[in-house]
Amino acid sequence: MITALIVDDTVLFRSLVGAALQKVPGLSVVGTAPNGRIALAKIMALVPDIVTLDIEMPEMNGLEVLKALAEKNLDTAVIVVSSLTTRGGELTMRALELGAFDYVIKPQGPDGMADFERSLTTIIGSLAKRREIAKILKGVARGPRVERSIPQRGPLRVGSSEIVAIGVSTGGPQALLFLLPSIAADFPVPILIVQHMPALFTANLARSLAAKCLVKVKEAENGEVLRKGTVYIAPGGYQMKVALGADAVTKIVRVTEDPPENNCRPSADYLFRSVAHLYFGRATGVVLTGMGSDGKAGIEGMKRAGALVIAQDEATCVVYGMPKAVVDAGMADLVLPLGGIAAAIVESVN
Repeated sequence: MITALIVDDTVLFRSLVGAALQKVPGLSVVGTAPNGRIALAKIMALVPDIVTLDIEMPEMNGLEVLKALAEKNLDTAVIVVSSLTTRGGELTMRALELGAFDYVIKPQGPDGMADFERSLTTIIGSLAKRREIAKILKGVARGPRVERSIPQRGPLRVGSSEIVAIGVSTGGPQALLFLLPSIAADFPVPILIVQHMPALFTANLARSLAAKCLVKVKEAENGEVLRKGTVYIAPGGYQMKVALGADAVTKIVRVTEDPPENNCRPSADYLFRSVAHLYFGRATGVVLTGMGSDGKAGIEGMKRAGALVIAQDEATCVVYGMPKAVVDAGMADLVLPLGGIAAAIVESVN
């Protein structure tokens, strides 16, 4: 049985989270807490496997709870329940940096509760099923940072990659915070990332990554020229693709309001499709942790165009959905733990 503690300063949200957790098989809610001080005492006494944590609370806030948990080295998976605001995004990124496992957005609008329950139960359900919470938190499941040789490809792959395109969803912020700091400042090509995330969160993600990476990290802007050693994060609520500039040679970023694909905007399929079109035989496609199958169709197009395809393995994914779709379709050249992906990316461009 997986045990959970609910921490929020409002009775309503403690009730909503409790109702969502009741739908997770094999999970038992062992307590609730209205603030961080009481939460920390209950965590010490009950040692729950999972804590759902509000950040803005009286007496002791969620960030202070995370700092205390880190000091005590407790193997408890913390899932932040965040508000969809600019401040909520800033605090959520800080919580992830302090060791929170993932986050869910508090319900927004009439259909918000269904989305909230789906996200929360998917994350917790995946953890509960595998019963690897402690191992994941300690970083063991991420795997070693090992060198992996790129396999020989067919005639379509014509040379080293000139672009890296990454698709990621649930569990993505933590995966990116682990992966991207391993990339050197002189990385010779641009990296474009689609992270399924709300509009107010992607700018905060870019700032958080920029503070920890040697490469430049920024939220993508429409029309800007792609530069080597730069990571472009697709803005939440928009699509992002690569396109040709006015001279029909220079590669630029296009940020559009084109419709969602796979219920996602930004969509990995949308990005991957554009990369396949412009980088024949000279691209690396990477699919990381996430629910659903966004990215599969786009990766298929990249594969036909001679791209190298890397998928994160099941053991190190929060949700083995997007990579699984690619692996099951036989389109992954490399299936690696999170710790081995940076080295493979670097090898693919050198």
